[in-house]
Amino acid sequence: MRVRHLLGTVAAALLLAGAATAHAAPAADGVTVDAAGALAADGTVTLTGTYRCLDDSAGPVFVSSTLVQGERSQGIGGTRAVCDGQLRTWTNSAVVNDPAYRPGAATVQATLMQLTTEALGIPLPSFRAVDDADVSLG
Repeated sequence: MRVRHLLGTVAAALLLAGAATAHAAPAADGVTVDAAGALAADGTVTLTGTYRCLDDSAGPVFVSSTLVQGERSQGIGGTRAVCDGQLRTWTNSAVVNDPAYRPGAATVQATLMQLTTEALGIPLPSFRAVDDADVSLG
């Protein structure tokens, strides 16, 4: 009976230690898009969201975003990412006048992208995370 109790206690301690380790481990790379985008009277579009990246030792990392509304699709800025494992915010803006976006429903694709020179010695994109989200421009 004591052996079973001891084994049960050891198993429970190992499970708790494993759970604590799992929660302490940094999350994987990721990017999200906020549900609302800003559209100013001068045509400036501002998109926001969050990202997390763990390591940028192979080259610089950026958060890029593309806004799609109807047949119109355009890149909206780019933000240099800080890859320290922390959840951070990104904001991308661009002035779009011809044709201008309009208030209402749109789709945004945000990409966490790294430029690496490993393959050919020239900077090539390596995509680390992508999020497609419906947004409301207003």
